[in-house]
Amino acid sequence: MSRVVSRSLSAASGMLGGALAGVIFKQVWKFASGKEEAPQATSEEYGWREVMVAAAVQGAIFGMVKAAIDRSAAQSIHRATGK
Repeated sequence: MSRVVSRSLSAASGMLGGALAGVIFKQVWKFASGKEEAPQATSEEYGWREVMVAAAVQGAIFGMVKAAIDRSAAQSIHRATGK
């Protein structure tokens, strides 16, 4: 597979993964906290603890989604090319 195609697919899957992680995070946050919106780091109405917990949860979800997409892409490329 050419580098251009590979990089294009990687960029597209990264954007899709970021969007998917955002949707998952919003649902998890709403379920866990009962609030519609997660705290923003610059918001005055939330303390350090709530902002840091939200950031940690968001990072964990993003990392898991990225790993799942990367793993799936690697397996698909291996099946298609044998490499």
